[in-house]
Amino acid sequence: MDTALRIGLIGGKLGHSYSPEIHALLGMTYPYELQEVAPDAIGAFLADNPYDGFNVTIPYKKDIIPHLCGMSEIAARLGSVNTVLRTPDGWWGDNTDYYGFSYMVRRSGYEVRGKKAVVIGAGGVSPTVCAVLADMGADPVVVLSHHDNTPEVRALHADARVVVNTSPVGMYPNNGTSPVPADAFPAMECALDLIYNPFETVFLADARERGCITQSGISMLVAQAKRGAELFTGQTLDDSLCDRVTAEMIRARRNLILIGMPGCGKSTVGRHAAKLLGRDFVDLDAEIVRAAGKPIPEIFAEAGEDGFRRIEHEVITDICRRSSLVIATGGGCVTRPENYRPMAQNGVLIWLRRDIEHLPTKGRPLSQKHSPAALYEVRRPLYEAFADTKVNNAGSITKTVEQVLTAFSAVSDRLRT
Repeated sequence: MDTALRIGLIGGKLGHSYSPEIHALLGMTYPYELQEVAPDAIGAFLADNPYDGFNVTIPYKKDIIPHLCGMSEIAARLGSVNTVLRTPDGWWGDNTDYYGFSYMVRRSGYEVRGKKAVVIGAGGVSPTVCAVLADMGADPVVVLSHHDNTPEVRALHADARVVVNTSPVGMYPNNGTSPVPADAFPAMECALDLIYNPFETVFLADARERGCITQSGISMLVAQAKRGAELFTGQTLDDSLCDRVTAEMIRARRNLILIGMPGCGKSTVGRHAAKLLGRDFVDLDAEIVRAAGKPIPEIFAEAGEDGFRRIEHEVITDICRRSSLVIATGGGCVTRPENYRPMAQNGVLIWLRRDIEHLPTKGRPLSQKHSPAALYEVRRPLYEAFADTKVNNAGSITKTVEQVLTAFSAVSDRLRT
């Protein structure tokens, strides 16, 4: 039905757009093309392009409006258009971000009615977020612009129950930052972040550790695309598609991260798993050697364990900001609590376990200094604390890899999203 359509996305820079993949996962067969358009070329683009419809992203959601023959009620109310359709009278605009954020709130399971909400950021999609919250009964809805986001102003809203980040602070590749301190909103019960890369920003991690309900922006991205596909094709798509496609997008981008004792088989299992998944494999010990320019025993000899752990943390932070990798960690990465968040932001942490008597020690400084049994007694509770799930490496490599992939699939879409 939709094969004759030609659909696209216009914006300033579109190199990392997930939209073509999402529309394909939604079952759409039309070509979905990315078209970067210069600010002074919007009029010319609309006058001469092959599309039956297209989506609009930053920075043209408002700039497109003067060129339209009309728009939906919600688009007019918000003054923002992200979906445009060709009609006999010209180009007509709509806003599917409203539907997308509504879905995100519903997916969180949190009831915003009667709750005070703070929206961080006044640009971009912020007005849409505010409209959805108000329509869902949140009261009051307060916006903190960049200039308002100060300790003094935040203190006036310490009673906020819902906090939504619409700013880009914490987004890839600038992972590891948050738009607000961890204790900024002591009454917060629900934290929503429109960022979808990484899946768990520092803002969401802080909130989750305090017991808040959290939700990342990937579900909003999928839901607004689903509503756009309905407009392009005239079809009605089942809402369950949003859940399925969100899960598939998450699973495809989660890092599979193996933790466990030195010599438990992380690198061997990881390489086989990466091959089956069609992913790049990263051995963090090899990356540490590359970063330091010397073998690990030499690093220990010159800088001690503390020096090694500092390099290890830098490498973990750098590598784990990426996605869709299979990563084998060093056995002692769990001894530094600061390593957890960089790994967890996009990863499923699988504890690969192996009988102590089968663990080799050659070339492993700490395994030679302390017996594997002694190391295990110290590290066992740390592996427990880091791991999302565990797999025993007790049979053939084929069987172990199969169990790792099953465990990864089982937990990847329900964690930290």
